[in-house]
Amino acid sequence: MKCNHSFDDPESMKLCVAGVPIFNHLSNREMQEIVETSRTKVYRKGEFIFQPGDPSGNLLIIHTGRVKMYRVSESGKEQLLRILEPGDFIGDLSLFTNETSDNYAETMINTEICAIHRADMQQFLITHPLISVKILEEISKRLNEAEKTIERLSLQDAEKRIASYLVELVKNTVDPKSITLPLNILLPMSKKDLASYIGTTKETLSRRLSSFQDNGWISLTGQRNITILNFEPLLNLE
Repeated sequence: MKCNHSFDDPESMKLCVAGVPIFNHLSNREMQEIVETSRTKVYRKGEFIFQPGDPSGNLLIIHTGRVKMYRVSESGKEQLLRILEPGDFIGDLSLFTNETSDNYAETMINTEICAIHRADMQQFLITHPLISVKILEEISKRLNEAEKTIERLSLQDAEKRIASYLVELVKNTVDPKSITLPLNILLPMSKKDLASYIGTTKETLSRRLSSFQDNGWISLTGQRNITILNFEPLLNLE
């Protein structure tokens, strides 16, 4: 199900565009040029922004909310690829190719999306080439993350994959060299989605996290709150 509701709030669109790293070097006038070509759409939780085979043609920026990108195998198994937060963007490949995506993009909570049409975006790339460099930097970052994911899935067992994910989450939260324990972190997704992301089952994930807790490495509170009590064993498992 896809939401067609949209609105043209200039201030909201300016905040949306300004929050994206590929645009944050632009002047106010240049930013306004992009805002004038942008359109905002609102999606309710559980709606699809796009599905496999949908025609591409827009750069899509997450203004508010959260979106998950995933694929579904022939057997019906879901493989989570990425969680998108405000400031993230998708549809960048549509700027350079006419191929359609094989992925699903589904909202996890109510979400606002800013869309910039392919033709407008290509013109911006010509007049502001630094945007192209920024996009390439982001694509390179995603490729690096994809390689790490492939390595985890192919070389590590479930316990090591979970430990690696927690270590990465800590590194994205604080500088590991100056970590102060106990450290509270929040899983950015449900355990079901996390299990899909690291290539295991929800039951296996729960058992391994309980084992980490029994060992005194972490403390679990609720569904998504984790307190890191002993970081070294997680590093050693990674």
